Amino acid sequence: MAVRTSPAPRRPLVATGYRRILVPVVDSTASVEAVDVACRLAAERHGSITVTTVVEVPPQLPLGAHMDEEEEDARALLVRAQAIADSYGVDVQACVVHARDAAEAIVEQARRTGAELLVVGGTCGGRRLRGTIRDILRKAPCRVALIAAQDRRGDSRLPAR
Repeated sequence: MAVRTSPAPRRPLVATGYRRILVPVVDSTASVEAVDVACRLAAERHGSITVTTVVEVPPQLPLGAHMDEEEEDARALLVRAQAIADSYGVDVQACVVHARDAAEAIVEQARRTGAELLVVGGTCGGRRLRGTIRDILRKAPCRVALIAAQDRRGDSRLPAR
C-alpha cells in the first residue's frame, strides 16, 4: 500500500527588507522626509541608498550642455541628503543625472542600480498626482513608496546643514 502525502502548503515569501533603495530628490520638505524614510529602512536591514537628482535639459540644448547653476544646486541637494544618511550610518551613493524628462531618468536609474524600492517625496495638493510622480508610479520597475508632505509655501526647502 502506497501512502501519498500532499506537499506542504507553500508559504508566501516574506521580504527581508529593502537593501537597495533609490531616492530622487528636489529642493522640498517632501524630499527631506523621503531621504529620512529611506535611511531608516536601509538602516534596519544594513542596506544602502542611492540619492539622485535630475537636471532637466531643455530640448534646444544638447544633453551634455554645461548648466552650471543647475548643477551647483543639484550638488548642494546631494550634500544635504548625504548629511541625513550619515546621521543614520547608511551607505549612500549620490549622482546627478542630465535628462530631458525627470521621470524617465529616475525610472532608468532604478533599473540601472537594481533598486528594490523607490522612495519619492511629493506634496499633498488635491487629488491628482503631479506629472513626474504619476509617471514614476506608472513606469517604475520596483515598488514605490510615496512620502507625502504638506506644501507650505516658503517653508518647503531642504534645511541647510
